[in-house]
Amino acid sequence: MSSAEQKMQFIFHLRQQGILDERVLKAMERIDRGLFITGTFSGRAYEDMPLPIPCGQTISQPTVVARMTAALNVGPRDTVLEVGTGSGYQAAVLSQLARRVYTIDRHKRLVDEATARFRKLDLHNVTAMTADGSRGLPAIAPFDRILVTAAAEDPPGPLLAQLREGGTMVVPVGQSHSVQRLIKAVRGPDGVEYEELGDVRFVPLVEGLGQDEI
Repeated sequence: MSSAEQKMQFIFHLRQQGILDERVLKAMERIDRGLFITGTFSGRAYEDMPLPIPCGQTISQPTVVARMTAALNVGPRDTVLEVGTGSGYQAAVLSQLARRVYTIDRHKRLVDEATARFRKLDLHNVTAMTADGSRGLPAIAPFDRILVTAAAEDPPGPLLAQLREGGTMVVPVGQSHSVQRLIKAVRGPDGVEYEELGDVRFVPLVEGLGQDEI
């Protein structure tokens, strides 16, 4: 099967899985997942499965990326914070929908590699930084949207505090070694409202920087 056929099948599969948001589908069609996976697993880039990347992290399953992106409901004028850069794939997808994307990761190697991919793709509205994801980016807050790609035991207070009124955060919540629940949090004038979106599995949200960055 050619690369073009694989990509067509990739988008068709997302539709079959109930991903019907055309903006999300077009963003995922434009961003080639194959550019974010190297080495042993590069041949499986268009399969609907999570795959290992350096620093003990993973690139999320495409249907999960699509579900989380759709739940975030990003507008063209929104500024988005992503916690957990990983390969950079999710941030690249968000870049097609948002005005500005800030993505942070505790591993400098992942940030450097993702930044190189963003440059190669001419994604000028994405900024990747090495930082403690559990603390967010208070100097740049508030954000219209926050996406967390690592599981916390509860929706992180410091991140909720950086969410603009009317803003949305999507975060996996639960113990790191069990199935987690994907939570959508919307900040209203009277507090935060939560909605459960289903089961997911993510690596845990860890405080501090990676060992090579200390």
